[in-house]
Amino acid sequence: MAAASTSIESGRTSLGGQRVREALVGYGFIAIPMLVYAVLFLYPIGYAIYISRYDWGALGPIEKVGWQNYQDLLHEERFHIAIKNGLKFTLAFTVFSMALGLFVAVVVNNAVRARGFFRSAYYFPSIASSAAIIAVALFLLSADGLFNKVTGLHHAWFGESGTALWAIVGLNSWTTSGTVMLFYLAYLQAIPTEVYEAAAIDGAGAWRTFWKVTFPLLKPGHFFVSTLLVIGGLKMFDQAFIASGGSGGPNNSTLVPVLYVYRVAFYDVRFGFAAAAGIALMLLMFTLTLGQRLLFGRAEAG
Repeated sequence: MAAASTSIESGRTSLGGQRVREALVGYGFIAIPMLVYAVLFLYPIGYAIYISRYDWGALGPIEKVGWQNYQDLLHEERFHIAIKNGLKFTLAFTVFSMALGLFVAVVVNNAVRARGFFRSAYYFPSIASSAAIIAVALFLLSADGLFNKVTGLHHAWFGESGTALWAIVGLNSWTTSGTVMLFYLAYLQAIPTEVYEAAAIDGAGAWRTFWKVTFPLLKPGHFFVSTLLVIGGLKMFDQAFIASGGSGGPNNSTLVPVLYVYRVAFYDVRFGFAAAAGIALMLLMFTLTLGQRLLFGRAEAG
């Protein structure tokens, strides 16, 4: 009896030691990637927080100001304009990109002729350079450009404060919808065919099947896609920079948050204040992502 008890105890000890060794091997495999992540992501965030507490010029820290940069940021009018423009752009860009990407995904997911060609054609703008796309669009949407000649309009779409930001929204929604299409295609193809067969037996039409079956089952896809688009929208920089020549004009209409941080850092040479704005933008992204998670989590639970 004692021998059996000793054998069981020895087996437990051996099993526990094996689990520890397996855990150590696993941690060993992820040690280098986590170290790279810490060096490239966590350290810059920490250093940005450190810089943001100084009046930091081109040659380094001038004086320590504590949290004064953050307090000044709350009263900075151009920062408020940048956040407002960024939120407007992000909301419109996210909604249009998701709607267009989902529509195209549903179409090409069906058994249509030349389906492979259409998938590639819709995805192609997503792999093109955004700088090249905005450069071409500046010519096409200028006051005497091809678009105005075809439509009979006379707008300088990137040169007027009422249309500049929305022109960038339309351009980004078109170029990003191909990537959104791929994501939605993956989620569409993961939906079991049995649910569509059941809907067909119940006599549901195409629209009712989409709204009552397909759309609710895509909730994980909605969360994933919307999170990527919100973060990408708030990080938009290159097209606003090129369209406005780096000024954020006309009349601050294309002054988005990252362009504001760029101008404060490299035009005003206020690296501490720019770092504070960058940290505030990161916190805004985190808050919106958390809000999306709570929204989709509650919807899924309901």
